[in-house]
Amino acid sequence: MDALSLDVLPGELFCILGPSGCGKTTLLRMIAGLETPDEGSIELDGKIVVDQGRLRLTPQQRGIGFVFQDLALWPHLTVRGNLDFVLRARKVSRPSRQAQIREVLNRVHLSGFEGAYPETLSGGEQQRLAIARALLSNPPLVLLDEPLSSLDYRLRVQLQQELLSWLRELKMTALLITHDQNEAFAMADRLAIMNHGRLVQVGTPDEIRQSPSDPFVREFLIGVSQLS
Repeated sequence: MDALSLDVLPGELFCILGPSGCGKTTLLRMIAGLETPDEGSIELDGKIVVDQGRLRLTPQQRGIGFVFQDLALWPHLTVRGNLDFVLRARKVSRPSRQAQIREVLNRVHLSGFEGAYPETLSGGEQQRLAIARALLSNPPLVLLDEPLSSLDYRLRVQLQQELLSWLRELKMTALLITHDQNEAFAMADRLAIMNHGRLVQVGTPDEIRQSPSDPFVREFLIGVSQLS
């Protein structure tokens, strides 16, 4: 990372857009606490979680929702078990766990799948389970690492709309990373274009589309205005 500075506003869906290998996933892992930056600080919901390379809060203490690119579902646990494990780790009482699981499965259209194992689910159903796990307990921030990249176009567009609706309804703050320009421009309130560990431009989709800041942004976004 190259002296990167970023603010994500409460209730905002902020997107980091850039080519593969530019540092997007590393940034998300640092925010989640899975990696620690050598210097600088990270603040979450008014709390300093990393300061000058020192970890102040562990990943578990941050309570962040995370959808990994490979989903990272636990194959030996059922749909209910995948969700219950997260809530038990957060020391949620059993009655509250059961209520939250029912609510989130209903929200992501997986009611009736409680006893199914991940390998028996379709790609879209696995994606919904990963999203459900990230939405549990209304976390202060949801991190989305290329969450829809493995899906075919039709299902990807459908889940983009559903995910956006869920985040808006729950008034959640979310940080989405993707290399898909059209996904970013369709979903983001604001976005940042990233290249070689540096944020090249930050703005609303319209601002960036209409006034790209340098040749890299202009070249990277070729075709977005026609397709988005």
